[in-house]
Amino acid sequence: MHYADYKTILSPQNGMNLYRGCTHGCIYCDSRSKCYQFDHEFEDIEVKRDAVKILEAQLRKKRKPGMIGTGSMCDPYIPLETELELTRQSIEVIERYRFGLAILTKSARLLRDLDLLVKINNRTKCVVQTTLTTYDEALCKKIEPHVSSTRERFEMLMTLKEAGIPTVVWMTPILPFINDTEENVRGLLDYCVRAGVTGILCFGFGVTLREGDREYFYAALDRDFPGVKQQYIKTFGNAYVCNSPNNGKLMELFTRECKQHGILYKTNDVFQYLWTFESKEGQLSLFDSE
Repeated sequence: MHYADYKTILSPQNGMNLYRGCTHGCIYCDSRSKCYQFDHEFEDIEVKRDAVKILEAQLRKKRKPGMIGTGSMCDPYIPLETELELTRQSIEVIERYRFGLAILTKSARLLRDLDLLVKINNRTKCVVQTTLTTYDEALCKKIEPHVSSTRERFEMLMTLKEAGIPTVVWMTPILPFINDTEENVRGLLDYCVRAGVTGILCFGFGVTLREGDREYFYAALDRDFPGVKQQYIKTFGNAYVCNSPNNGKLMELFTRECKQHGILYKTNDVFQYLWTFESKEGQLSLFDSE
């Protein structure tokens, strides 16, 4: 862990990341890609100094509230959050200034802050997003070794359902030749249906790979899935988008199940839902409250 100085916390689109880097160890993590220009080891978490104060200063200048999104580049509930509590402090500020929240995490540590999430959702809108990729628990621990297990994330979704907080699942990536099976997708969809999720984000059944990410992923394949790297090289070469040979069949299953259970599944519809601020007083505004 190390600290770094930043002038802003919110992006122009109201995106927020309090940390840079991650220790969850997911073998497919796109954030490792060289295009993001990390100048430190990925597991050496960079903490944004005075992040909560900077966030409050930025929210104070907003003319009207909107949705704040966090978790796209770094999970807000990495183990370090237990010690520093920057995510909780930031959520407190967001609640105090009457903004909405769309938060993405793979960790059931989020439930520590359930009281604040309920407060936000009672006044405006709080949407919790989580990633589900692998129904088999043993396989999950190979692919996502240091996060809450898929079952634990499902139980988190059930707790949020009971608390009346809407949820969205990211069913991505699904790794070709590893978990791109109908059995896996059916198991994940069953969890989503039982948890009453509002929407599922799926960009096709596959994975994206680019420089930095690809090398880490291939090393993990050599370690845990002998021979699979060769299948990737033969099938995809250096392609960025690596869609499963089963993509068509799995997309048909995915679409059919979502339609049957009234789950948002079109990417634009899900993002519109996430980014639309809803006041309980009936006001509406877009994600960028400027």
